[in-house]
Amino acid sequence: MLVLQIPVADTINALATTIQEQEFDSLSIIDLTMKGGWIMAILAILSIIAVYIFIERWLTLRKADQEEKYFMDEIKEHIHQGRLKEATALCKRQNTPSARMTEKGISRLGKPLNDINAAIENVGNLEISRLEKNLTALATISGAAPMLGFLGTVMGMVTAFYDMSKAGNNIDIQLLSSGIYQAMITTVGGLIVGIAAYVGYNVLVGRIDRIIFKLERRTTEFLDLLNEPVA
Repeated sequence: MLVLQIPVADTINALATTIQEQEFDSLSIIDLTMKGGWIMAILAILSIIAVYIFIERWLTLRKADQEEKYFMDEIKEHIHQGRLKEATALCKRQNTPSARMTEKGISRLGKPLNDINAAIENVGNLEISRLEKNLTALATISGAAPMLGFLGTVMGMVTAFYDMSKAGNNIDIQLLSSGIYQAMITTVGGLIVGIAAYVGYNVLVGRIDRIIFKLERRTTEFLDLLNEPVA
């Protein structure tokens, strides 16, 4: 029994030693981020801004895309029966871009069709501008983050070569580690932030395009409604 217990004990101790060495040698994400220098702090701020813009715009666009299924049917019924106040109240309850455009068209009833169309288009342009709020900032982050990462790479390599020149013939890998860490980590961080912001930007743009198509369709339906004969 003693002969069997000794190898087992030695094996357990060896495994424990190996695990401890791996724990000491490994670096957490926070440690790696700290080794990236001040550029990583800027990238962290940009990532927070990008996440905030994406979530805020996503919630806004989801709300703007919501509308009752029979909204235009009810508007049609109110207008044909001369209940303009009820139609306006319905638009106010909806509180969506298409409802606000329809409300503007209702407020211009009695004027030439071209004037009504121009008024609706003006409101539509304002609504699209509101939908696209902060998208430029998100696009800027998607392009600036990788550039900042590459800037950190260049600065890290400059630091590494400077340390090599100062060390002379006594070049040690630990002496170069800080510069190499900064060079590699900032590149990875910049690419991660840039790719995430780019994907988020395109997702939001696709959602906005769908809402714009819906606004154009609602405008056409409203103008067609005004040309329909009253039963």
